[in-house]
Amino acid sequence: MSAPIAASNSTPLERDARLVTARDHKIAPGEIAIGVIVGRTSEFFDFFVYAIASVLVFPSVVFSFVDPLTGTLYSFALFSLAFLARPLGSAIFMWVDRKHGRGVKLTIALFLLGGSTMSIAFLPSYDQIGFAAIWLLALCRVGQGVALGGAWDGLPSLLALNAPEKNRGWYAMIPQLGAPLGLIVAAGLFAFFLSTLSTEDFLSWGWRYPFFVAFAINVVALFARLRLVATPEFEHLFESRELQPAPFWETVRLEGRTIALGSFAPLASFALFHLVTVFPLSWVTLYRGEAAERFLVIEIIGAVFCVLSMLASGIIADRVGRRAVLGVSAALIAAYSGFAPQLLGAGGFGETVYMLAGFVLLGLAFGQSSGAVNSSFSSERRYTGAATTANLSWLLGAGFAPLVALALASNFGLWSVGVYLLSGALCTLAALGINKEWARRSESARDAEPAAQG
Repeated sequence: MSAPIAASNSTPLERDARLVTARDHKIAPGEIAIGVIVGRTSEFFDFFVYAIASVLVFPSVVFSFVDPLTGTLYSFALFSLAFLARPLGSAIFMWVDRKHGRGVKLTIALFLLGGSTMSIAFLPSYDQIGFAAIWLLALCRVGQGVALGGAWDGLPSLLALNAPEKNRGWYAMIPQLGAPLGLIVAAGLFAFFLSTLSTEDFLSWGWRYPFFVAFAINVVALFARLRLVATPEFEHLFESRELQPAPFWETVRLEGRTIALGSFAPLASFALFHLVTVFPLSWVTLYRGEAAERFLVIEIIGAVFCVLSMLASGIIADRVGRRAVLGVSAALIAAYSGFAPQLLGAGGFGETVYMLAGFVLLGLAFGQSSGAVNSSFSSERRYTGAATTANLSWLLGAGFAPLVALALASNFGLWSVGVYLLSGALCTLAALGINKEWARRSESARDAEPAAQG
């Protein structure tokens, strides 16, 4: 039996918000969904602003002392720092949650996220301050990662717990919509500045504006999420230990098997995530010399296809089950990995096919990847376990994907990227199979127990 978990210290901010916005008001799943979409879109907007700048800005501004390929690889190495920092942020902010409440935790985390992102807008170039520019960028990136680890608010879990039984797949898909929506906004901003400014002006000051926008978006997202965190329904779930912030290390120790399975289950979609967003942008600008704004428009169109595919995944999952959707989509991604990467080097038509097909598959897989095994967590550790699993999934599946893919493709050719993607699909299929077997054994053990007692 784990040590007793401290009750929530509801801050005056949370109490006031509850009185003002949630007086005798029952929150419906649709209202929760709006808060979830706003919150996730803001996080992914920050994510994609940095990701796009890692390809189009930092190799020239921060790593100007090396050739473009090496500069992009260095930039992708810094990109991975946020994923390494996310578990640390999760551990720190779970402590804040237990001691001071979710309102304090979210406020600190989102201001840290917005502040770290906006600080990059003021970053001096390597030509101005030398290697200090690299250290400052790395510090901001770590700040983003720590903040993202702490930005977990439990709203996706709240949404899942309040969703009608027959629509669980649909509501599981809703938080994932933040990814393509965030990409559309971020890519649209960069495409606008690239198409209206000269290269010199863009690299001097134009690229900085999307980072300013991030802070404002995070403030809006903070209030949207506090609106729900302060509701009596959320508080009730918190007090009933369905969404209790358990100690981080205790959760890892007692729920390690479920965390490991949950981290590997979505690897196919997480690996594909960067192989249709960040990596191809770097490949076409480095090796095909294409205009970045043209390819960003393709990504925006692909993101629209991704939204439609995600909506379809929710409908299909409610008919055939989430596990079936995850398994079939992983098998399709494995098939896609055998030929699609070569399309990226086959000219404009091939690039378009690669991107649109990849985004459709991403929508199907990523739409149902959230919390694939979260029901296996004990209720008192579900909140912390879900956050930890999400952070490790991103680290294992996506944290190093742009760096690994570009290094493989530049040394061995695009076919090697297909092998890398195939490994993620196989991990997903293996994790789903193991989880199904464990679930079957647990069910058999429960059935056998009454018979033994009889």
